[in-house]
Amino acid sequence: MIEKALDEIAERILMLDEASLSGLLEKYRLRMEAFEPSKNWEKSVILFFVINAVRAKNHLFNAGLLKRQETEGKEAPGKDPDGKTPPYLKRVK
Repeated sequence: MIEKALDEIAERILMLDEASLSGLLEKYRLRMEAFEPSKNWEKSVILFFVINAVRAKNHLFNAGLLKRQETEGKEAPGKDPDGKTPPYLKRVK
């Protein structure tokens, strides 16, 4: 049950725009720094770290894509991994 709830939370968070979230980061940082023993303060802490988690996820995602592109770019274009040129194939309808 907890896993399902977390999965649903993650799905909803993934639908949010990083730029919009980043605009709220300062708001929640300030609330987090002004400690008070309340539910609102606890929510602010969670939201601050959720926003940072989305930013970190996007950074890792972009770095992974870049690394993949660099790795694929090292192989000669139009050639198989074994270095041979693949046969010309024509699509017939």
